[in-house]
Amino acid sequence: MDGFRPSIVILVPGDLRAELPRAKWDEFRHCNDAYIFLSQLLAFQLTTMFIMRPSNLLTGVFLSSWTVIAYSTSPQSPLIASSKPNADLLSLHKSLIEHSSITYNEHSVDHFLTAYLRRQNFTVETQPVAAPGGTQSEHARHNILAYTGKTRQTRTLVTSHIDTVPPFWPYERRGTEIWGRGSVDAKGSVATQIKAVESLVSSGAIGEGDVAMLFVVGEETGGDGMRAANELGLAWETVIFGEPTELKLASGHKGTMGVRIRAKGKAGHSGYPELGRNANSMLVKALYALDRLELPWSEKYGNTTLNIGVMKGGVAGNVIAEEAEAQLQIRIADGEPAVVEKVILDALENVGEELDVTFSPGYGPVDIDHDVEGELLKP
Repeated sequence: MDGFRPSIVILVPGDLRAELPRAKWDEFRHCNDAYIFLSQLLAFQLTTMFIMRPSNLLTGVFLSSWTVIAYSTSPQSPLIASSKPNADLLSLHKSLIEHSSITYNEHSVDHFLTAYLRRQNFTVETQPVAAPGGTQSEHARHNILAYTGKTRQTRTLVTSHIDTVPPFWPYERRGTEIWGRGSVDAKGSVATQIKAVESLVSSGAIGEGDVAMLFVVGEETGGDGMRAANELGLAWETVIFGEPTELKLASGHKGTMGVRIRAKGKAGHSGYPELGRNANSMLVKALYALDRLELPWSEKYGNTTLNIGVMKGGVAGNVIAEEAEAQLQIRIADGEPAVVEKVILDALENVGEELDVTFSPGYGPVDIDHDVEGELLKP
């Protein structure tokens, strides 16, 4: 196919390579469609380079002896094998983590990554992304689109996000682990994608018009960066998303929606509770009811889960709380958000308190359009 050369280079952890079924390696080696071949190799690489411990969002990256394996589209044995650690990959990964990029304040990593990609001779476009109304952003923030040459329209896109959840956690090595905010979600993916594309370009395996990289802001809250990317005027035959997937190729995931509950009481001195109305007590009753709800579930995605993420209310221990608020996040395993909304509203009505309930835009479970066989993600 035009624009594709016969050899593909992929970096995979040496101790994980054996976990890929031999039949899959044979499938890669015998594949005659270089385009599909490239997509499969990149997809496998992006889900095997970094390991996530589900118990800790600040999880580290297990460091292995990275093996460089070169295959061509005709059947043959590996051409190159080296146990030398990929210092460039680890250096880039460290630099990304060292730049704080909490959602709405991604400017530091934005500037660093733009400069880095330009030094690697990629053509780089930055797309301004405005923060949602009412949200504070200290500096301008940008999506980053990078590609080789002058052809911004490519056949394949690799993409991930450069923002993180709060708070910032600095880079740290603990033995064979790397810790730091975003070390896995998703700066591990960003670093891996960049080094994979660099390797493919330098080897001549891909050229102008083949692969672009897109790194977006605002993924952790509302997805405003990816929404803005729709205005780039581009479309691709294949898109590979980098996210922590427990070393699995994801073929589907739960939906999501947010809920905000506000309680309005009457302030007063704690010595005279009969003269006031405690908003905290009103809110606690509501949250207790929601925490015991039976929400929709499915065989594919398991249970719908509800997380009480933020609670706040009152001004002092000796003052009856006049206002209280909670923010919840729901991961939807079955049905659309409207179904879950009704279940929640019915439960809150039974609590018997006057509450203000608002729902943020959401969506139901997503079955991903995919060409490579994968697994469903239930978190």
